[in-house]
Amino acid sequence: MSDRPANGSANAEPTFAEIEAATRRLMAALDALESAAERRREADRDENELASRIQALGADRSRLADELDGSLVKSRRLERTNREIAEKLDAAIGTIRTVLDAGEGS
Repeated sequence: MSDRPANGSANAEPTFAEIEAATRRLMAALDALESAAERRREADRDENELASRIQALGADRSRLADELDGSLVKSRRLERTNREIAEKLDAAIGTIRTVLDAGEGS
């Protein structure tokens, strides 16, 4: 189904219709290439954005881990202080009871 002469001459000039068809195929191929390049650019942008988010999450994780460590240290210190205060209160209550008991016995 070619518009070329049927004599089979290899040096025959392409017809206008053949040039038009080739031009349309070339334009379609260029459009497809441009679309593929744009999709690739979008994919690269998405990948870069994802990498940035992962990096931000890593930084947040590190910061939260540091805050958690600090909170654990503070919590242990408060527990130790609470035990010391409870021991002192128990000792004071014991002393007061001893004094009261001694006062009742006299």
